[in-house]
Amino acid sequence: MTVRAVPTGIGHYLPDRVVENSEFENSLNTSDEWIRSRSGIERRHFAAEGETTSQMAVKAAQGALAMAGLKPDDIDAVIVATSTPDLTFPSVGTMVQEGLGMTRGFAFDVQAVCAGFIFALANANGMILSGQAEKVLVIGAETFSRIMDWDDRATCVLFGDGAGALVLEARSGSGHSDDRGILSVDLNSDGRYRDMLYVDGGVSTSGTAGKLRMQGNPLFRQAVEKLAKTAHAALDKVKLGSEAVDWIVPHQANIRIIQGTAKKMGVPMDKVIVTVQDHGNTSAASIPLALSVGVAEGKVKPGDLLVAEAIGGGLAWGAVVMRW
Repeated sequence: MTVRAVPTGIGHYLPDRVVENSEFENSLNTSDEWIRSRSGIERRHFAAEGETTSQMAVKAAQGALAMAGLKPDDIDAVIVATSTPDLTFPSVGTMVQEGLGMTRGFAFDVQAVCAGFIFALANANGMILSGQAEKVLVIGAETFSRIMDWDDRATCVLFGDGAGALVLEARSGSGHSDDRGILSVDLNSDGRYRDMLYVDGGVSTSGTAGKLRMQGNPLFRQAVEKLAKTAHAALDKVKLGSEAVDWIVPHQANIRIIQGTAKKMGVPMDKVIVTVQDHGNTSAASIPLALSVGVAEGKVKPGDLLVAEAIGGGLAWGAVVMRW
């Protein structure tokens, strides 16, 4: 018998405020056409004043638990991927515990920026395979609108806020690639590229949260190459090729990166879940958000083979192969 970390519930949350591209035309030298042509983004959601990462995470988690048919105290662990926590500490994970009314288990955060959800899935998978936990709630949640430089048209139009959550449960499998659940993980990072995407503040440097800074063109080139490579590496671990993939669920950073990665993998765009037009780049929240939308729309079905891949500041990148 092989233990697998099997998805049993998913949910997402988006703030009420929808910001169309046209809103930026009043304050920046930009246009709806300029933003769409370079990113594919048409609109994004911004958190309301006083609305926090943990609050959004709780709402996404409630949806995932409802689909899984579980109560909060059925969960053994909560892992939250975020770069925009409510506070320096405690973790958003413990705040989610409190918000859900959990009185058992443990919780912590993972910080790998846009790749955070992939790294959180890897942690959850490892804990389930080792027997540390049987039911894990994995969440990606971000309020990137709080770290934008609103005078930088190259970055502030790209990001949005939101949260997505996935319940993973220990289930028995055959040990073959037709099992449901997480089949393989590939993780990578290279600190030499840290200046391509970073925030110019922090507790031990400036004492402030800082603002996001990005080198768009160099990052684009790194992204397509590294995302395709990590996806293939994850597939190779279970002796599968691109032809076996039912859906790519990519980090929703930029439509051109998504298209370039799919082309390099040899997967047609009609097998890619795309939500970047409606949500923008929600960093660690983007993969669970896109997956939740794909499930809700009836695209992702039980038994489908998924490849989720992401790259973020660090640089950190990785991929997960999962059968839904």
